[in-house]
Amino acid sequence: MARDRTLSDGRAAVVSGLLAVVAGLLAVGLLVATPAVGSATATGVAVSEEAYQQPVPEPGDPYFEAAADDGSWISYINPRDEYRSPYLGDGSGKICVTLLNEAGEPIVGETVPNTTVTVPTGDEIGWHTRADPMVVEYPLTDNYERPLDADQFGTTSELPQGDGYLDAHCIETHGNPETATIEYGEVEIDGEHADRIEVVGYVQQQPGGDGWDTSVDPIEDAESYEDAGGSWTYRPDASHGQVVAVLQLTGGEHVDGDNETNADRDQNGNDDTSVENDATRDDTDDADGAAGDGTASGANAIPGFGAGAAVLALSIAAFAAHRRSSRE
Repeated sequence: MARDRTLSDGRAAVVSGLLAVVAGLLAVGLLVATPAVGSATATGVAVSEEAYQQPVPEPGDPYFEAAADDGSWISYINPRDEYRSPYLGDGSGKICVTLLNEAGEPIVGETVPNTTVTVPTGDEIGWHTRADPMVVEYPLTDNYERPLDADQFGTTSELPQGDGYLDAHCIETHGNPETATIEYGEVEIDGEHADRIEVVGYVQQQPGGDGWDTSVDPIEDAESYEDAGGSWTYRPDASHGQVVAVLQLTGGEHVDGDNETNADRDQNGNDDTSVENDATRDDTDDADGAAGDGTASGANAIPGFGAGAAVLALSIAAFAAHRRSSRE
């Protein structure tokens, strides 16, 4: 009987040890097989391009232009600001393009190189060297002296207009007749990553008031081309008008929690997890390659399950061998 109890105690110890090993290996397998992913933005959306945060110029900066004495407006120098010659009147305005990431944050298009956005413009501003049509090439940082030049959206108590960060790429015109009608066409997107950019809509503000009202949301307040109007007409007492074509990258996943992934589609239709807040990329090639040995996709659905199952099988076999040895 003592010998039987000894054998029983020995088998129990072996089983406990094996189960501990299996649990440990399963845990390690899950950790190893689960790829790390980028963290979400404050909006709970993973992005494929981080926001481009360029503070507006302050007084004394070469790109600071002027501000109203009564604090009603502020403006910044834009290399794409041109004056008509001959100067026919005080009709002025802007045509802008804003590109947002999946979370609705302004970006400069570093992830969509060799892609162009074209905004047709009418004859009234054909004299502007960057109009008729207006063409925007991405990434802005590679193609323009001043990638973003206007603060069109957001508010802060410290500024009369904007939230303190540049968010739009614009052309500006001055010198049109004060009764002119300025027209623009629908946005056209071409190039290598055209399928990754969608036109959210247009935010147009008619001449009048104290200038551009920045207390609007580029996504929620954007309208279709038809609803925006496609043009504005100056009046002698209202000689400034603007429109912003709002574009956005597609492919972001709305998710909960701190760990997010943004599985965009690359040009070959493959999943490309491109979110890396810490500028690091987890190498998952080995994990992907393991699926090429004939394992079903179900194994990939539960990371580490295949390795865990193998360890469990070996453990059971070892336990069975131990029992046979004990009986002998």
